Amino acid sequence: MHQEAPAMSVPQTEAAQRGEQILAVFDTAFGQLLAADPAAFRVKFRKMAASAFAFYRGTASLFYADQEREEHTGPYLDERTSRVWIHGDLHAENFGTYMDAEGRLIFNVNDFDEAYVGPFLWDLKRFAASVALIGYQKALGDDQITDLVRVFAAAYRERIHQLATGAKNDEVPPFTLDTAEGALLGALRDARSLTRFGLLDSMTEIRDFERRFAAGGGTVDLDAATRYKVLAAFDGYLETLPESSLTRPDSYRVKDVVGRRGIGIGSAGLPSYNILLEGNSDALENDVIIYMKQGQTPAVSRHITDRAVRDYFQHEGHRTVISQRALQVNADPWLGWTELDGQGQLVAEVSPYAVDLDWADIDEPDEIAAVVADLGRATATMHSAADDESGHSLVPFSTERAIDAAIAADEEGFGDLLVDFAHSYGARARRDHQIFVDLFRNGRITGL
Repeated sequence: MHQEAPAMSVPQTEAAQRGEQILAVFDTAFGQLLAADPAAFRVKFRKMAASAFAFYRGTASLFYADQEREEHTGPYLDERTSRVWIHGDLHAENFGTYMDAEGRLIFNVNDFDEAYVGPFLWDLKRFAASVALIGYQKALGDDQITDLVRVFAAAYRERIHQLATGAKNDEVPPFTLDTAEGALLGALRDARSLTRFGLLDSMTEIRDFERRFAAGGGTVDLDAATRYKVLAAFDGYLETLPESSLTRPDSYRVKDVVGRRGIGIGSAGLPSYNILLEGNSDALENDVIIYMKQGQTPAVSRHITDRAVRDYFQHEGHRTVISQRALQVNADPWLGWTELDGQGQLVAEVSPYAVDLDWADIDEPDEIAAVVADLGRATATMHSAADDESGHSLVPFSTERAIDAAIAADEEGFGDLLVDFAHSYGARARRDHQIFVDLFRNGRITGL
């Protein structure tokens, strides 16, 4: 005789419990911003619903809530390696091109909004799980995903050891047009084909013989009071720039200011402005566009209890800039911070030379492995950049030597740890994505 299944099976109960955990984390991470701008979060969540990887990208807060259940010490983590500058949201799509302060096109880690001081292993775990998600999305087998994570771990390990043992710059050069290969070189060549004029043409127009922001494309006209506050905040930002950024005195003359809508998954609900500046000559094609956006609370900071770290930063704008300068060699010369309405702001150039790594056509395991290896090297270089030479008292030791020594204590287990985590958390993220989609489409997320 057919017997109906119970109304709530064990898996359903586990999904319901996980759903409540997800909702609680979202309320902590997004609650205030969501209440202020629910439309922005509807856009954000629709993007996150598209795939497990898109969901993972938008839920660093959930990732670190899960990591908090682990000890900050253990394999590879000690007093020093638990307190290094970390990216905070290191996944396979947070890499791309930029032009450094010396005018070189560089391929490296990008997007430092979540950067903080914490366990170096959290960056590596977050990246490893992203490899598992991309591999699954490209229908790679579990063994192939394992191989990719091991390639990343080995490349990271090798580069950290090289840096810890005094490798010179020409032995471990950055990824440039002269040194990069494959997809990284392709991104750099794409960046080189871009121009400042092209960016200006897409965002501005000439009116009365002067450049101004064009309407549309997410721009918002500002009332006089808001414009005044943004300009006052801009004056404060100028004081945070290095002297080398000033190319000529009127380079900081503001031509136009607009508000911005439609920022990416990670910045939903955060106020943002674009500011058009006089370039380094009277020619209109040399004008510069910078953005000012409210700094966000980094997800990892909610799970780091060290008061010395928390008290070091004036506000989230200051924290983002100091972290990026520590992690990125020759950072954007326009990078600075300020305050607006009591909130810390990040200020940087809208770069005409920014091209993100595009995974759409990177499909074959060998090609993916070559890219993943390079990203492992870039990650190691980033971790080693922020050490006792960075001038910051938070990390007064050589990070590469500390990490090198920690990994040396158990070389074989290092890759095993990242492989196990990649598979287990990748599977969890796929389940969480389905739970999230059901919560979202059934109206369970408060405020939307």
